[in-house]
Amino acid sequence: MVARPLDVLRALPARFAAYAANIAAHQVRTRPTNPLISPPEILNLAKLFCLLSRLPLSMLHLIGGWVGRVFWLLSAAFRDEVRRNLGRALGHEPSRQQLLRVAEETGRQMLELPWVWLRPQEEVLSRIVQVEGGELLAQARQDGASVLLLTPHLGCFEMCAQYCSTHGPITVLFRPPRKASLAPIMEAGRARGNVQVAPADVSGVRRLVKALRSGEMVGMLPDQAPKQGEGVWAPFFGKPAWTMTLAARLSEVKGVRVIMIWAERLPRGRGYALHLSEPVAPIEGDLEARCVAVNREIEQLIMRCPEQYLWGYKRYKRPSGVPEPGAEAE
Repeated sequence: MVARPLDVLRALPARFAAYAANIAAHQVRTRPTNPLISPPEILNLAKLFCLLSRLPLSMLHLIGGWVGRVFWLLSAAFRDEVRRNLGRALGHEPSRQQLLRVAEETGRQMLELPWVWLRPQEEVLSRIVQVEGGELLAQARQDGASVLLLTPHLGCFEMCAQYCSTHGPITVLFRPPRKASLAPIMEAGRARGNVQVAPADVSGVRRLVKALRSGEMVGMLPDQAPKQGEGVWAPFFGKPAWTMTLAARLSEVKGVRVIMIWAERLPRGRGYALHLSEPVAPIEGDLEARCVAVNREIEQLIMRCPEQYLWGYKRYKRPSGVPEPGAEAE
């Protein structure tokens, strides 16, 4: 049932108070370093997220589809990035219908975030209506093996860690967003139940390694563009992409099992279908070979549902200080 605006406003204070307490618990790790970001900005953004989270998932997906179309019309940079990246993956110029589908799914991904982060975890998990390959994770946990879960920016990737947390403790890599005021909201929304977040720095990497050596689960988005010194050039849909080495390094931890996982967004707000699978080919060899293998596995997942990948993400950008592919660093 769709909540009426008056009901939303009446429920907001209590809901926001609980959420504000959650933010306060994470304030030490997420306080913005940008002096232009003020506490009122964080609180106002949190209020907006709380308000959006009160809407049914089906309505958020409906509105998100139109938001994506509007963004497509207004942003030439977004259109160019999507057309170029999707065309490279498909091997031909994408049709207008394919491009609009990508725009719609991008909008849905944006608007579902408040719902996923702020709704009770039990309610969020109840919208996972189908799980394919769940026995892989269950067997790994039963065997006491550590698990490295690799999730591309495909579908509702935020759902993956929440689902995996029902099988035991999981630590996920947390890279603060560009908009600093989103950081405390994002971290508080992710760190629930058995989910812990580790910062994307040396201390965070140590926590990830420790979790794996303790027989726990670790989750990350391996298709994020890393900084200088954190990646290597590896092919991604036929073009060199600066690829993080962390996923490859963690796959070398003794006894770790690698599982690929993504959450498919079902039509008309029906919920999500989780897909878990073993790598098609072993992730092995030296560091560079493992990075190539990880990208290859990500490509195969993306092509199962290309319209739900974030093609607007600048995957092929070259970080400052990184030499061109094939060039020798001076």
